[in-house]
Amino acid sequence: MKIAIAGLGRMGGQIAQKLAEAGHKVIAHNRSREPIHEAVKYGAMAAYEKTDVVQAFENEQLILWVMIPAEVVDEQLTEWLAIIPKGSIIIDGGNSDYRLTKERSKKVSAKGSMLLDVGTSGGVWGLKNGFSMMVGGGKQAFKKIEPVLSTLSGPAGAYAYFGPSGAGHFVKMVHNAIEYGMMESLAEGYRMLKEGPYRELDLAAAGGVWQKGSVVNSWLNELTRQALSENPQLEGIDGVVAESGEARWTLETAKDMELPMPAIQTAFDIRLKSQKGEVNFATKLLAAMRNKFGGHDLNPNK
Repeated sequence: MKIAIAGLGRMGGQIAQKLAEAGHKVIAHNRSREPIHEAVKYGAMAAYEKTDVVQAFENEQLILWVMIPAEVVDEQLTEWLAIIPKGSIIIDGGNSDYRLTKERSKKVSAKGSMLLDVGTSGGVWGLKNGFSMMVGGGKQAFKKIEPVLSTLSGPAGAYAYFGPSGAGHFVKMVHNAIEYGMMESLAEGYRMLKEGPYRELDLAAAGGVWQKGSVVNSWLNELTRQALSENPQLEGIDGVVAESGEARWTLETAKDMELPMPAIQTAFDIRLKSQKGEVNFATKLLAAMRNKFGGHDLNPNK
């Protein structure tokens, strides 16, 4: 299948590479040129301007996957809608607010095209392990791009269609909010091991045991174990933890629906406090986890 990928960052670049190496015809576009040059090396076609993307499809249906930060989606969507032909499919694979996605879908539909929201998880491991993708939007458009989703999910990922516009981003939003709570729980537990009554415990060894048949066995715990094995004292990590929006949106929605979410709220608040200087071993470990699964900066304020 021919598909354009706009936004060749940590995940966008891996999506483009995974598709190109599987035989899909990938049109690679990015604001800066170096990632495009890299994409050409693994078989993608370069598109330095948006108009190059449109020209690459000629009389074929244009399918465009945008993998960009949430704060620039509206601006970029407006620019794309000004040049793409009617009947195009735009896929927002980033972490957008599902409420905004519903409004954007109406905007795209008014221009005669379709918007799919594909909440995408897998971080920097997606190329090797496969991505987990949660899809919302028109069912017909979903069926059209299924070959792409099938490729991206291999060998150990998955995808599913969840309903109308916004549903995919909603499921991904809740996924990330759960992630906040799980990460906080692990970070607090390992802090207890480190600062509790038995000093000099081997935290990585504890994590290794937990990975073998215990209830807390998980990929997230394995990444935590790896981080502690590589850097037991978490030296060089200042403990400031960024928040990318999804937990905030989940809590806003929960408040509107009068649904209490104390664990997620606490995990969110701790990240905000870390940004004001309240840091400790647990927040350092949170930053280390984020780096392990997503390649995020260990020290985002530097």
